[in-house]
Amino acid sequence: MASIAAILEQTPFADVLRAVGLAAEQQNLQAWVVGGFVRDALLGRSTTDIDFVSVGQDSGLRLAAAVQKHLRGSEVHRYERFGTAAIRVMHPPSGQALVLEFVGARKESYSPDSRKPAVESGTMEDDQRRRDFTINALAADLRPTHFGELLDSFGGIADLNAGVIRTPMDPKRTFDDDPLRIIRAARFASQLGFDIDPVTAAGMRLGAERVKMLSGERVGEELHRILLSSQPSVGLGWLYETGALHHILPDLVALQGVEAVDGVRHKDNFFHTLKVVDNLVDSVPDRPAEETLWLRWAALLHDIGKTATKRFSEDVGWSFHGHEEKGARLVGRIFRTLRLPTDERMAYVQKLIRQHHRPVALVDEQVTDSAVRRLLFDAGDDLDDLMLLVRADITSKNPKRVRRYLRAFDHVEQRFVEVEEKDHLRNFQPPVDGAEIMETLGLGPSPAVGVIKNAIREAILEGEIPNEVEAARAYMMAVKDRLLAELSPDDLRSRG
Repeated sequence: MASIAAILEQTPFADVLRAVGLAAEQQNLQAWVVGGFVRDALLGRSTTDIDFVSVGQDSGLRLAAAVQKHLRGSEVHRYERFGTAAIRVMHPPSGQALVLEFVGARKESYSPDSRKPAVESGTMEDDQRRRDFTINALAADLRPTHFGELLDSFGGIADLNAGVIRTPMDPKRTFDDDPLRIIRAARFASQLGFDIDPVTAAGMRLGAERVKMLSGERVGEELHRILLSSQPSVGLGWLYETGALHHILPDLVALQGVEAVDGVRHKDNFFHTLKVVDNLVDSVPDRPAEETLWLRWAALLHDIGKTATKRFSEDVGWSFHGHEEKGARLVGRIFRTLRLPTDERMAYVQKLIRQHHRPVALVDEQVTDSAVRRLLFDAGDDLDDLMLLVRADITSKNPKRVRRYLRAFDHVEQRFVEVEEKDHLRNFQPPVDGAEIMETLGLGPSPAVGVIKNAIREAILEGEIPNEVEAARAYMMAVKDRLLAELSPDDLRSRG
């Protein structure tokens, strides 16, 4: 055993660890802090989720109850079936909310077709053996007289020092027990910048198909964590190389490969996508990662429509016409499969995918202000994120070409500024709303109101009138008779 007492004392939550150790001693229990908290303490990383293991039947439940009284935490959430409990505790010195989880040391066994383990009490070594990776199987004693003594039964310290992800037991057994660990291995490689042990990687390949039995929610959460890492391509690359990604995001994997006709090739859109995601992450170093999660999803899925729209012609070569719309439509199915939110966050991802090629068309010096206005109007508040995605989409290995593209997008963004200063379209609201149209023209709620409103919007976007109330009212009065005459009686009939 080695002592890490000094390292634990330097963490922001040393007082909590001491309190748990004291509560355990008062209950005549052994208590250990385990897993991610120990790993991250050794790596100098912070975490607010802390797992504790105690030895003995129902010891986790007993320790949780004692700690709750000692720390005056929230109500203990007990999971009797698994002998686990959780407490949420406010930590005044750091101002953070902690989630403390307690479990008695246990053995687990799984049947081949079930994710629900058979559980029985065990020793600390039994508990470490059931964990996913050696770096997560570290345990530090919290008893006051043994505080910080490290139990490392499977070489976790050596693997931390070597930067290696390795399973404590035979990888086949570890991944058969819970296939989510295959995705977690890739996630830790991405988050920590670690390599995956060759034997462990081989076990991932053998068990890759078993990820199909996982719930979409569990898979989606791990993909979130990969995307939130500083280099998502590492985790995504491992999932691809081991075959797991083929069962998780088959539309993305379908982009892999290069086809040639008469010597004309297209780029490998899968590896291009991984580079785009990394580029995007590198472009937002000062923004909290969680704030850019859905922008990262947009980067990951921006080209998924290319497989279905790939065409070759002698005149043009390879083209992917319409891949933006096709890709946006695929997002709904992917989000539902992974139990991702299908609210405004999905709509945001779809919006960026639909529009990610439009700024490219504005590079032409001859592009009219009308085209710029339309993108300003359609992108709205998401224009800056759209341009981040567009810039990340430049993955050429030719530095001169990259600089040329970036200068062109600098020019496009300057056009945005110039047109916005004149027309104020970033947060466009119609100068004349539906209520005023109905009151002025004596219309009830009907399709006719939308026709008038759309005509005013188009006139503003085309530059025929300024984005001002009086100009919009005057235009409405000038075109109303012509527009209303073109409508059918049904379109004029009130739907209220």
